[in-house]
Amino acid sequence: MIFDYIQTTEEQKDILDIARQICEKELLPQVPELDRTGTYPRDVAKKLFDAGLYALEVPEQYGGMGVSHETNFLLAETLGYYDAGFGFTFHAGSMGAECIFMGGTEAQKQFAANELLNGKTFAFCLTEPACGSDAASIATTATREGDAYVIKGNKCFISGAELADYFVVATTIDRSLKYKGITLFLVEKERGVQIAKHEEKMGIRLSPTNEVVFDDIRVPADHMIGAEGRGWGIVMRNMEVVRPTSMNFATGIAMRAVDEAVNYAKVRTQFGQPIIRLQGLNFLLAEMLERTMVSHGALMNIAHLLDHGMPLNGMGSATKIYASQTASWVASKAVEVLGGYGYMREYPVEKLMRDAKIFEIFEGTNQIQQVVLGAMLSK
Repeated sequence: MIFDYIQTTEEQKDILDIARQICEKELLPQVPELDRTGTYPRDVAKKLFDAGLYALEVPEQYGGMGVSHETNFLLAETLGYYDAGFGFTFHAGSMGAECIFMGGTEAQKQFAANELLNGKTFAFCLTEPACGSDAASIATTATREGDAYVIKGNKCFISGAELADYFVVATTIDRSLKYKGITLFLVEKERGVQIAKHEEKMGIRLSPTNEVVFDDIRVPADHMIGAEGRGWGIVMRNMEVVRPTSMNFATGIAMRAVDEAVNYAKVRTQFGQPIIRLQGLNFLLAEMLERTMVSHGALMNIAHLLDHGMPLNGMGSATKIYASQTASWVASKAVEVLGGYGYMREYPVEKLMRDAKIFEIFEGTNQIQQVVLGAMLSK
């Protein structure tokens, strides 16, 4: 397995071994049917939670393990290997609360930590039907009424919404203010949040994606995260962590694709020999491994920068582009290595190709990341 090439500490190895054991036994046998039906396996999530693998990033001062970004990245990569949709959603349940730890009050941080450590999940609500890359155009409003705010608007493509207990919602207090009007709120599902359309997706089908409706939801003023008009800064800091974390699931896809292609090439015989001995194919497999390992290394570098509080200076955008493109390319080549069999649902590689595509789109499209890099060059 490609995991044999990954260097870890003993603590990291213990965490990853537990994750692999649970995924091998409990998740992998279910994946074809779960992919067909578009179902999130709550039973597997519960086993990972019981094993202590949920919300590992909760800071020690609030009762969590406070693991490093490197460890979190490695766990995401491992879960992505077995199923990126499941892994992304399992991880997103805690990453949705990241804005609270970045910009909330001490009381909010302790509350979020307690809820996470008890298995509760948070969904981050930013994207809207008419507002994707242009986040300044948020139309969901928060109107002050006495000691509360009334939230009204629709969010779309929200990962894990139907599983969430809480929502971190990006709103605007005044659309004319653009970014300076964006304000974040913590909203409990029980306040009347409506989980609307369940999206039928091409890939990551184990990850539920929904439209979420906030129809005059009244929340206390102390549910505001940060201050009025300060939400955009928190969102950007959050994305600096969430974006590269998510790309580890893409690298997990690439790792699985390499393993599936190599395993097939070792047993498939043509012209009297295993096809892995054919130089042209062997070189292709080597390039698949090469790109995957570079993607892994780039993400570990991002983890190092985050763990040491150092600025990413464009590395986040560049790595997002490379890791997502690598996953799509490697998965596509794995399909080609398997030939006609690779195109059939009986084999897992066509699913890997479907799952990989989303990573070029969400968490800021690759084109938007190029805009960011281009702007750096233009200064």
